[in-house]
Amino acid sequence: MALREEFEKQGNWLFRWRSYLPLLIIPLFIIALHSTASLNRESAGLGAKCWEVFCFVFSLLGFVVRCLTVAFVPSGTSGRNTKEQIATVLNTTGIYSIVRHPLYLGNLMIIFGLLLFIRVWWFAAIGALVFWVYYERMAFAEEEFLRRKFGPAYLEWAEKTPPFLPRIGNWNRPDLTFSLRKVLKREYSGFFALIASFTCLNILREIVVNTQHPQIGLGWVALFGFGLIVYLTLRTLKKKTTILDVPGR
Repeated sequence: MALREEFEKQGNWLFRWRSYLPLLIIPLFIIALHSTASLNRESAGLGAKCWEVFCFVFSLLGFVVRCLTVAFVPSGTSGRNTKEQIATVLNTTGIYSIVRHPLYLGNLMIIFGLLLFIRVWWFAAIGALVFWVYYERMAFAEEEFLRRKFGPAYLEWAEKTPPFLPRIGNWNRPDLTFSLRKVLKREYSGFFALIASFTCLNILREIVVNTQHPQIGLGWVALFGFGLIVYLTLRTLKKKTTILDVPGR
């Protein structure tokens, strides 16, 4: 099998199981915590708190990228499908005019913030490399699908639009208006997952580093509570009502 077909096959497999495969990095995370427990004890204080805030804000910016993508796209694109690639139209305006894979870019920013949060350089480096290859393969499979389906239109767009690093000068106003309801409907679970991930990392690190007297920050607890309320509220609205439905979106 040629490399092109092999990469596409790998990308489609990763795309199908993308919700679960990142969990495989958990053992490496546990090793990182135990191997640097003493370092984390020595680096506690205001600097550590500022670093936590920086990492959270960086990941939050990645989530904002996802929201800005979802808010402007029509139905049948940029979805959460897992079995196969789906695209009824080719998105080339809005955020798609400056970067070809904004959802993957947002995910990478979220993940990198989480990796940096641990304050273990080799864990962040290995994790960043693993997830870069992971998303690169999925992006390759997606582009092969779009190339076959949209042909010259896709090639013309891809020629001037970078895959991951935005080219702001290419900005082209989106065809559709901003839809807050679609963002709330699609991204509420991702918002809670972001908050829950940082809260869990904080708790696990405290348990490992301060085994005798772990101190869980009240700020993280309050943020988790807020995220849980938002999640349950929006999930109920999505499942039980049509408030968040947007025709054609």
